[in-house]
Amino acid sequence: MAEGEEFVLSFVHSVNKRPVFDTIRVEGRHLLIVESRFDSFGAGMPEASTGGMELRTDKDGWLVWTVNRPVPEVTFFVGWVSNHSLRMKGREIALADLASPGTLLSLRIKKASYYDRWKGRCVQ
Repeated sequence: MAEGEEFVLSFVHSVNKRPVFDTIRVEGRHLLIVESRFDSFGAGMPEASTGGMELRTDKDGWLVWTVNRPVPEVTFFVGWVSNHSLRMKGREIALADLASPGTLLSLRIKKASYYDRWKGRCVQ
């Protein structure tokens, strides 16, 4: 992905069993967690605006937590029932199709050669 492009990491929350959509942007040498969208509160979900991060309700009734936090990587375990997926460049990729549930995955910035990008290879 190029500088400034965004993708969405979506999953089903492990406690309240509701969908969560995290928007992440490529920013230089790091990722920027832009916001998290969800439709109900639950353990581990924000309940109020805190520390410069705003919680609001959008016009469709979704809760939107504005994060704007740079991170070197986003790391998580592929869940058995969480249905982790990536939405990027008009495609949706089910992560359980790429890695077995229970596998630790990290999303981070890594330069790829033009050849690797042309061939559509995943860079490890």
